[in-house]
Amino acid sequence: MKKKFEIRSHDGPGRIGKIDSEPSPKLFFRNDLKIAPNQGSAHNVDREIAEFNVKETLRLAEENVDECDIAVIQGSKYIDLRIECLKKLEEIGYNGFIIANGDALLTNPKELVELIVSLKKQARKDSYFIFSFAELSFMPILTYMGIDGFLADSANYYSHLNVLQTPTKAYDLNSYPIYEDTSQEELENKNIENMEFVIREIHAHMKNKSLRNLVEERSGTTPQNISTLKILDRTHMDYLLEHTQLF
Repeated sequence: MKKKFEIRSHDGPGRIGKIDSEPSPKLFFRNDLKIAPNQGSAHNVDREIAEFNVKETLRLAEENVDECDIAVIQGSKYIDLRIECLKKLEEIGYNGFIIANGDALLTNPKELVELIVSLKKQARKDSYFIFSFAELSFMPILTYMGIDGFLADSANYYSHLNVLQTPTKAYDLNSYPIYEDTSQEELENKNIENMEFVIREIHAHMKNKSLRNLVEERSGTTPQNISTLKILDRTHMDYLLEHTQLF
């Protein structure tokens, strides 16, 4: 049974809402989600492989629609396949979606922007989007583009790599021993704690209509981050202005 998503207000394309009475944007823990089985693939694959994976993902999603409330948007680097996957998943009955290959998208700002904006323009208003493997410094701009939640599993992923995630930087603890003799579990807990802080930070800025300020502040943290904002501004200003309050 799909979760009810209610939009309360906007800050740019970013949305303040409720997902089954819980405020969004929010963190999602995989164990709390009923994710439909899907056929995953790498981001950079031949189109024939991506087409097969989308077809299998749709088949599995339809077979499990009565037990699952979240589907995965596959399609690799092919935006038209991603849109096709989204629309058919909506027709099947889903309104919560995980965008596959999030880690690869973060290293390709142009593809990241084009994919998210394209999906948002094509999606139904009651559909919500979850990003996986998000670095904390990217969470504000992803929210600004319209992402409604983040998988907390990324905290575990980065702890496996011995990486500490902070709001502004990812620290490889092998090179920057900020915390020494820290277990993987302790590091995962620190990463989750920092993710929760960024979510609270995003909420506070959205309530004050200052999310764009936070986005610009974080844009200087990595080359990929600033490239994402520049591409977004240059190619999709109409999309940004659609829900931006004018003074």
